[in-house]
Amino acid sequence: MSLVWRKSSRSNTQGDECVEVALLEGRVGLRDSKAPEAGHLTMVPEAFAALLAHVKRDEPTP
Repeated sequence: MSLVWRKSSRSNTQGDECVEVALLEGRVGLRDSKAPEAGHLTMVPEAFAALLAHVKRDEPTP
């Protein structure tokens, strides 16, 4: 299966803070676009939604 990675719309234009996401089978994958060969973090959609909510509020994650 070939994953389709999308860069975050919040990634900066200089390319030094780029996060990509991909939909997996019932999971969400996150990776650093500068180092895709380093692998990715996988989480359930509910955890990803909670992470996004914290980021949007600019608060630390628990």
